[in-house]
Amino acid sequence: MNGYPCIRNCFRIDFLIPVFSFFLLFASCQSQQSTNENQERDEYELVWSDEFEEEGAPNPDFWSHEEGFVRNRELQYYQPDNAEVKEGRLVIEGRREKVKNPAFEEGSSDWKKAREYSEYTASSIHTRGKKSFQYGRVEVRAKIDTALGMWPAIWTLGVEGGWPANGEIDIMEYYLIKGQPHILANAAWAHEEKRAAWDEATYHISHFTDQDPDWIDKFHVWKMDWTEEYIRIFLDDELLNEVDLSETINPDGVNPFQQPHYLLLNLAIGSNGGDPSSTDFPRRYEVEYVRVFQKKDKR
Repeated sequence: MNGYPCIRNCFRIDFLIPVFSFFLLFASCQSQQSTNENQERDEYELVWSDEFEEEGAPNPDFWSHEEGFVRNRELQYYQPDNAEVKEGRLVIEGRREKVKNPAFEEGSSDWKKAREYSEYTASSIHTRGKKSFQYGRVEVRAKIDTALGMWPAIWTLGVEGGWPANGEIDIMEYYLIKGQPHILANAAWAHEEKRAAWDEATYHISHFTDQDPDWIDKFHVWKMDWTEEYIRIFLDDELLNEVDLSETINPDGVNPFQQPHYLLLNLAIGSNGGDPSSTDFPRRYEVEYVRVFQKKDKR
């Protein structure tokens, strides 16, 4: 009887020692991770951002608009009116509305001219000729619209050359693949035999919603780290794709990811986004900030 409490207490000590050691190790790892993240942040400095604080049209010192029917046989007519800064956010609105196409030519075989009217409108804004960057880090905090028919994107294009020889980086795209919703992180460049070569990463939306059922209703941070050697694309710090830039050479020997790129934010409707005919409108693609960092000059 006198030995029982001793045995019990010894058992408790033997049990607690490994548990306590585990928590010490966990705390040490967390501290090291935090230190590494702080050191990494210290390597970069902010070179440009738009925090979308001034209400009204997007800042014309930073942004220009695409207008009309532009690409991919999409349904929307791009117009400036659908992009507005309000309540600290850029809101790109998709609308079901009839708009006359001023480029219409009866009997034209050009899809951009063959439609007399558009049944949908949205906006696409870009920094071409105003803000470009080569290497560094891009961070965009946004809430995407995943309704049927929507195709929101955060992407870049090289300033020199036509597509795809100028290079395309899709920091974020959302659309349907074989009828299923996916998040994509891609890069494209020219190819000898096909129009474009692609390094693609695709994730079914369930990859994110299984972890957080409210994922669709929240803002998320898309990040691109870009060096001479690689492009890494992250979503909420999860690495989605790493592109080896030693393999992204155009047939003429030019690497389109070793030149400045400019940024685009747009909401397309239809095409890869699917059929929007049963979707309620308006739709909203919201962006809280765009930030571009580059590594500090340590000379």
